[in-house]
Amino acid sequence: MNTIIAFILMFGLLVFVHEFGHFIVAKKTGMLVREFAIGFGPKIFSIKKGETLYTIRILPMGGYVRVAGEDPEIIDLKPGQHIGLILNEQQAVTDIIINHKEKYPNAEVIEVLDADLDHKLYINASRIGEEETLHYRVAEDANYVMNETKTQIAPYSRQFASKSKTKRFLQLFAGPFMNFVLTAVLFFMIGAFNGIPVEDAILGEVLDDTPADAAGLMANDEITAINNEAITGWIEFQTIIAERPGEEVQLTVKREDRSFDTAVTPDVSQVEDLEIGRIGVMRGMETSILKAIPYSFEETYRWSKLILVNLGMLITGQFSVDMLSGPVGIYDFTDQVVQTGFWNFMQWTAALSVNLGIINLMPLPALDGGRLIFIGLEAVRGKPISQEKEGLVHFVGFALLMLLMIIVTWNDLQRLFF
Repeated sequence: MNTIIAFILMFGLLVFVHEFGHFIVAKKTGMLVREFAIGFGPKIFSIKKGETLYTIRILPMGGYVRVAGEDPEIIDLKPGQHIGLILNEQQAVTDIIINHKEKYPNAEVIEVLDADLDHKLYINASRIGEEETLHYRVAEDANYVMNETKTQIAPYSRQFASKSKTKRFLQLFAGPFMNFVLTAVLFFMIGAFNGIPVEDAILGEVLDDTPADAAGLMANDEITAINNEAITGWIEFQTIIAERPGEEVQLTVKREDRSFDTAVTPDVSQVEDLEIGRIGVMRGMETSILKAIPYSFEETYRWSKLILVNLGMLITGQFSVDMLSGPVGIYDFTDQVVQTGFWNFMQWTAALSVNLGIINLMPLPALDGGRLIFIGLEAVRGKPISQEKEGLVHFVGFALLMLLMIIVTWNDLQRLFF
C-alpha cells in the first residue's frame, strides 16, 4: 500500500508540475485553456473553474493542457441552421443553443444566414418565417451549447496559433522547464534537510557486523591515509577500498583531536563480473542551506548529463529497447526505493523529473520537442505548416509512442514474472 500511495503521489507531482508549466504560460499569454488534465481516458473527477475544466482521468500515463486552437474548433454554424440565442443586457450573444432548444424558453430561435465566430464575432440571421436580416454581436466569452453542455467559444485572438512564435515557443517549453525546476527544488530539499555528501573521507553511518565495525570505526571518523599514503578525499578512499577485496589495508583515522591506525579487510562483493571491496560505511553528510543551493544545480546538471549520455547510447545501439522501462518497471523500482527511505525516494523522484523534462524536449512528433521543431520550421519558412499536416504528423508520432509504451511494458512484465 505504501508503494501504491508513493507511486501515485510521485506520478501526480511530476505530471502536475509539467502541465502547470504549459498552463500558466498559456494563461499569461492570453490563450484560452479549455482543460487541465492529469491522466488519460475517462474522467474520475472534474471541476469547472473559470474558463478551464480541471480533470483527473483513469489512466496514469501522463496528462495534458488543452489550449484552444491546438485542435480544430468544434464550432461551425452553417447557413440555414436553426439555433437559439440568449442575449445579455447589452444585446450581445452569450449562449448559442445548438439543440434541445425547447429547454431554453428565453432563447430567441433564429435561422443562420452567415456567421464569424473567429475574428469579427457576429451572427447574421433571420427569425423563422421572416425575411428581415438581423445582426447579432457575439460576446468574446459566449458559450456554444450542445446537449446542454457549454463550451466557450475561442476567438482567434485566444487561440494558440494567433500568438507570436516566441509566445508559442515559451508555452511549449514551459512544461519540460518546470520539470528541471522541480528537480532542482527536490535536490535543494535533500541537501538542506538530509545533507550534502562531504568531499573529505569522513564516515557517515557504520553498519553493524561489517569490516568497518570490527575495526572500531565510528561515524564522523576521517580517513586521512591508507597504507601510510595520504588520500585526497572520499572518492579516492572509496576507489582504493573497492580495488582491494579481501586484502588487509591500514587506515590512518582522525577522531576529534587524535589520530590512530587500524587494519581493515574489505569484504568481497560480486558486481556483474567484477569483485568489489566493501567495508560497510556510508559517506559523511553535512546539512547546509547555503551549500544546498549550488548542490541542487550541480545534481540537476549531473543527472541531465547522465540521461543524455544514455540516450546517446540508445541511439547508437549501445543500449537496446529491451533495456528500457515503462510504468510497470518504474513502479517496481519505486517499490524498491521506498523500502530504503524517504530521502532516496525524493532522489528517485528528482531523477524521474529531469528524465521527463529531457524526454519531452526530444524532437519527436507528439512530444513538446516535436512541436517546437514545427515552430522552428515556421521561422525558417516564414509561414506555418498547415494545421492538418502537423496534426497528422503528431497523430502518427503519438501512435508510435503508444506502441513503444506497449513494448517496454511487455518487457517489464517479462523481467518481473517470467
